[in-house]
Amino acid sequence: MDPAVRSSRAEAVRLLDPEFTEVGVSGRRYTYAEMIAELPGHPGGSADGPLHEPSGITGVLLAPGVVHLTYETVFDGRRARRSSLWRRHDERTGWRMYYHQATPLP
Repeated sequence: MDPAVRSSRAEAVRLLDPEFTEVGVSGRRYTYAEMIAELPGHPGGSADGPLHEPSGITGVLLAPGVVHLTYETVFDGRRARRSSLWRRHDERTGWRMYYHQATPLP
């Protein structure tokens, strides 16, 4: 959620799993390569613009090395319910987001 992270390709590469996919709040499907290329330009990547405000973050361990996070965000007055799967690779690479989906809320 941090604009400094969202605007950095190096941070995106560090945090996104090479097999990453996303279904965004718009319904668009993103691949790893698309997200690495486009994330710095996505809304929420600038410290002087609107920021994602998360709330209600919960996590469930699904299996060793796999965690499911759910939470809600408010961004520029719009609410969304979000779900992501994180996968732990090894000590060197740590946790990486494998899948993310956002659903708009009224």
